[in-house]
Amino acid sequence: MVCLTTDLIAKSSSHLKKKRNHSLSEYLKTLTHLNFSNRNIENIGDLSMCGNLTVLYLYDNHITHICNLGFASNLTHLYMQNNNITCIENLFNLQKLSKLYLGGNSITVVEGLDQLSELKELHLENQKLAPGEKLLLDPRTLLSLAESLCVLNINNNNIDEIRDLAVLKELKHFSAADNKLHDMEELEEVFSHWHQLHQMDLSGNPVCQTAKYRDRLITVCRRLEDLDGKEINDLSRQFLINWKASKEAKKKVKDEHIMASQLTAFPLTTDLNTAQSSQPGYDYSQTKALHRKKPLPSLRPSMRVCSDSEREARNYRHPTLTPFCY
Repeated sequence: MVCLTTDLIAKSSSHLKKKRNHSLSEYLKTLTHLNFSNRNIENIGDLSMCGNLTVLYLYDNHITHICNLGFASNLTHLYMQNNNITCIENLFNLQKLSKLYLGGNSITVVEGLDQLSELKELHLENQKLAPGEKLLLDPRTLLSLAESLCVLNINNNNIDEIRDLAVLKELKHFSAADNKLHDMEELEEVFSHWHQLHQMDLSGNPVCQTAKYRDRLITVCRRLEDLDGKEINDLSRQFLINWKASKEAKKKVKDEHIMASQLTAFPLTTDLNTAQSSQPGYDYSQTKALHRKKPLPSLRPSMRVCSDSEREARNYRHPTLTPFCY
């Protein structure tokens, strides 16, 4: 097993000439760039004497765990693609890290980046996944990167939806080629939040076969300059934007006409008989019978001529009553 240590650095031919006039400890303190790519390294040892390290190249090795990098508080670039890493861990002390390359590993969940507030580029393409497995991105990690991340590469990771990526509002370059993205409406919704996007690659996804795929994305991403490797000129963009605005205006007018015609056909107040008769099992003849006019009862009593004796008798019994007999 090859382990990256200060002794291995001291014995490296690329560093022998540089450290002739310095002690090993002094020389290690002056190091800012360290390149041990493709050296069959399986583990990272104690490198705490390299406190001024800013760029570390460890790609094309056999490293299985990210460890012993807590000393590298000045590290800005970390290249660890094409190793055997399965978990993103032990990076919380790298407060100045701006570029992280982890493509070609065996990572299944993107996490452990919550403390990297300066991270601008994240490369995760071509993970070695088990059949039927897809790369997952932890929503908490995405939220922590929302204000800083400008470049994201997730090519070829069996990804079928990117809804959680909408929070990455500072993205300028996005690569998700050779995945399983298929929902055009979902993409339009996510991209409508990315106002800084300049370059995007979605080639090799099923969604690319959707009608008007390119036109629809160009109208959503107003600053997009390159889509799937093809340049977008300002004239084409403006034409598509105007075309979309005209289409939406026509649809609005059509909807208004439909609404007006519906209001005309179905007035707000309807005849009671019509409303009742539309009910199932309703007998319209009953309504006609109920509404048939009936003669009002007479309020005036029948009149007949009273004799003088009858009139006098009534006035005697009820002198205040007005006689009705004449």
